[in-house]
Amino acid sequence: MLQPEVELKKAGKIKRLTNKTFQFSSSLKEGFYTANYFLKTRKIVEQFLPNQKVYMQFFQWQNDLIACGIDEAIALIHTCARHPEDLVIHALHDGDPLNGKEPILTIEGRYEDFGFLESTIDGILSRRTSVASNTRDVLKVANGKPVFSMADRQDDYHTQAGDGYASYVSGIQKVSTDAQGSWWGGKGMGTMPHALIQMCQGDIVQAATLYHQTFPNEKITALVDYTNDVITESLKVANAFPKDLGAVRVDTSQSLIDAYFTRHPEAIQGDVHGVNPPLIKALRNALNENGFHHVKIIVSSGFNPEKIARFERENTPVDLYGVGLYLVTLRTNFTGDLVMLNGEDQAKFGRKKLDSHRLERVLFPL
Repeated sequence: MLQPEVELKKAGKIKRLTNKTFQFSSSLKEGFYTANYFLKTRKIVEQFLPNQKVYMQFFQWQNDLIACGIDEAIALIHTCARHPEDLVIHALHDGDPLNGKEPILTIEGRYEDFGFLESTIDGILSRRTSVASNTRDVLKVANGKPVFSMADRQDDYHTQAGDGYASYVSGIQKVSTDAQGSWWGGKGMGTMPHALIQMCQGDIVQAATLYHQTFPNEKITALVDYTNDVITESLKVANAFPKDLGAVRVDTSQSLIDAYFTRHPEAIQGDVHGVNPPLIKALRNALNENGFHHVKIIVSSGFNPEKIARFERENTPVDLYGVGLYLVTLRTNFTGDLVMLNGEDQAKFGRKKLDSHRLERVLFPL
């Protein structure tokens, strides 16, 4: 779990400001990641309009999302704002449901103390809420089956820790890298990529043998689509390691049709490119018929809520879904609006203060 440095008391609850968890570069405080016009505005305000109290609200426009990035944004404010103890902050909690035009975070105080952080907070809330919401949608259709986040290769590596945390907030605890689990105490998992099989001249048994020799206390999960014949490859490695094979993973490219359908054209039901229910059902039957009921089946390659829902509707015998790109696809964007000045309404046309009974005061016990 998170290891907070400071605790925030919110309406009788303990809200954790994870300054120790969320580490920020000093360049953020210096404005390196801030749009230049915010920095210019701060300078103007300091010289000509100082000490005016503004009220900023952060919101987005879509319904049925999972709020996330709030604790991180609060930690950013606490770390990088001037005189954070003078700011009045109200916020939802990470993991709360969120609808459009509903404030997720509000800040009241001197503009020159925090205004330059506006776009950075927008970005944090946009990405974390997108990932948390995507994760929720995946888990909703998986019927309680575990989902493995393989979202380590879809974006710049700097995003891994935050993306892994956002998925954790919505319920995913299986991740591929240590970075994805670093904010909540998780560790990366996995066994072999196609590269290991390639280095073994395409021999899955040799790859599994070397893996087992290197990690003798771990069950083997064999990647079985290298030759585009997952049933044949699965039985090979299962016969070689009848007790130590824990699972097989099918990662067939959507551009390919597995060799099983060449041998059994009668099994073709609709589009059988890539990983598909008829193939996985045939794989499960083959494993069972050969006495390998204990070997689990993991699937990956292009999985999203629609694809998982199809697999579940058709009662496909999947034990774990691996999901990558869908989890980290942006689906919303936040905006920070100034809507009050010195206690009076003052906003650009079409905007106004958004009220919410769910916002809770954030207190900094400094």
